[in-house]
Amino acid sequence: MKLRSRELEDPELNLTPLIDVVFLLLIFFMVTTTFQRETELRVELPEAATQATPLAREGLELTIDEAGRYFLNQQALVNTRPDTLGRALAQAVRAGEAPARLLIRADARVAHQAVVTALDVAGQQGFTDIVIETTPAETP
Repeated sequence: MKLRSRELEDPELNLTPLIDVVFLLLIFFMVTTTFQRETELRVELPEAATQATPLAREGLELTIDEAGRYFLNQQALVNTRPDTLGRALAQAVRAGEAPARLLIRADARVAHQAVVTALDVAGQQGFTDIVIETTPAETP
């Protein structure tokens, strides 16, 4: 018995168009995706008539949340003691991460003592250019 040659041939599936479509979809999603800082701490800043200049964003960022916890460049410190904050600032300066500018982002509802402690420790560590970030006040 003789088999036909058609029955022995394996069917071929051309994947080139499918790969082209997948790459086009990949490029489309890469171009249209917006990157947001989802891990950024949510802090309600106090209002002030004047606001820091955009250049104030350069430097080391110290965030104080509503509970009084400290975050240095988005990294939480283990506690709120001044010596812990001082060691973290000193380590950032030694590592070359911090120029002379320190940006403090304190929640509007945080206890005043947490901000005063941060200012005191920053002064002890040699920071001379300290900026407290605020939001613009609404004018009536």
